[in-house]
Amino acid sequence: MDVNILTFIQDHLRMQWLTPVMQGISAWGFFGWFVLVIFLLAFRRTRDAGKVAVVSLAIEVIVVNLGLKLVFARMRPFDAYDFLVPIGKLPTDFSFPSGHTANSFAVALTTVHMLPKKAGIPLVVLASLVAYSRLYLGVHYPSDVICGFLVALIISQAVWYFMVKRPESAESRMTGVE
Repeated sequence: MDVNILTFIQDHLRMQWLTPVMQGISAWGFFGWFVLVIFLLAFRRTRDAGKVAVVSLAIEVIVVNLGLKLVFARMRPFDAYDFLVPIGKLPTDFSFPSGHTANSFAVALTTVHMLPKKAGIPLVVLASLVAYSRLYLGVHYPSDVICGFLVALIISQAVWYFMVKRPESAESRMTGVE
């Protein structure tokens, strides 16, 4: 099914005008989230969100790049199938899971909890576009992207819980107020 989806995207959804847009969105998935985290840390109103986002992002990068990619060692789709033609710079690391997707959702899902919805929801949409861009460019399988999302979901939720939610619960237990 992974290959069928990539073939469909390659044969029916790629458009000349859209390719540079997808390349830009994909580049955001690598560098942009780091810039956003620095921006969040720079301002008092968003600093707590920045702290949670940087911890989520750091844990995610370690788990994905130093853990899962090396354990699964999955070849990129364009290396495994001659008929899948990638666009742009070819990644040289392993495919599973998608680091761009995991980076994107590690930060975006944190912002949903920590920032007003008018900021968090557009960042989740942007993270979704980053995930799709990896398929559009032919550098990841759909299952890579789905698992990148799931890794980010688990990590961002755990970090948010232990850094934000749990301390509030501990405080309320000490005062007897829930």
